[in-house]
Amino acid sequence: MAEIEEFDPFENMSDEELDAFVDEDENGEIAPAAQPGFKSGFVALVGRPNAGKSTLMNACMGRKMAITSPVAQTTRRRMLGVVRTDDAQIVFVDTPGLHKPQDSLGSELNKSALAEFKDVDVLCFLIDASKPIGRGDAWVAERVAKAPTKRVLVLTKADLASPENVVKQIAAARELCTFDDEIVLSATENFNVDSFIALVSSYLPEGPMWFPEGVDTDASDEMIVSEFVREKLLLRTREEVPHSIGVMCDSIERRRGTLIVHATIYVERDGQKGIIIGKRGEMLKHVGIDARRDLERIFGCKVFLELDVRVKSRWREDVREIRRLGYAADE
Repeated sequence: MAEIEEFDPFENMSDEELDAFVDEDENGEIAPAAQPGFKSGFVALVGRPNAGKSTLMNACMGRKMAITSPVAQTTRRRMLGVVRTDDAQIVFVDTPGLHKPQDSLGSELNKSALAEFKDVDVLCFLIDASKPIGRGDAWVAERVAKAPTKRVLVLTKADLASPENVVKQIAAARELCTFDDEIVLSATENFNVDSFIALVSSYLPEGPMWFPEGVDTDASDEMIVSEFVREKLLLRTREEVPHSIGVMCDSIERRRGTLIVHATIYVERDGQKGIIIGKRGEMLKHVGIDARRDLERIFGCKVFLELDVRVKSRWREDVREIRRLGYAADE
């Protein structure tokens, strides 16, 4: 009887192939293998409210994914945006603006932003070039200085500041914290955006593509709907109303090539509900039209958007409601 030769499936594998084969994550799935010379990693954009974090991420991605407005605390959810170059994959992390919290919602937003300080490869501290550096920036800088990662100073909105003010801002920022690098840019004018991408890419380690081709954000469809509805509300309302607004996407259904979407807008008082609905429903109608245009661009199909408005008294002080709306920091 002929002797059966034992088959070794690993015999002809290189060391790199063996490493990739045994490098499994906690779920037992094979982790993506790194390509020699290919860089990848996570880059957090942090700073005070309205420092230009979401605008910069949108500029890096080449399209609008994160909502923007002049209202403080526009960003309430951490969002990832994936940018690819020939030799790198950069995962930008857009974070809520760090501020002195006035309620439980503000505390949760701060916790969400600060949580990113220790889990990224590069921490970009954004400072508005057009406004004097204040105590709020100093408070953020204290936390940035303690981060165990590369730190980059990003002076934003350079188009709104004179060259002399830019020089003063850089000098003032250097007094707050030690940085590995610095750059001045304008996301709205696309000034130095490509240079910024190249700069942060240079600090990334060699690694795999964490996101496959065609995937450029971790945001769910429901999150995108609720955020773009909220953006239109922020742009159309004033004073205390924007901070009291929360939006939840209740359902998304595709019918014959059309997305049927329902979302609920939450406010804290009956007076705010009346403002959002408007005379004869005109305000709510315009918000729906504005949001639908962006959603059709993002989803690439027709969207039918139905909006309701409900009063949820003092929801910003209720951590359970904050979590239900998706604004709480990850545990």
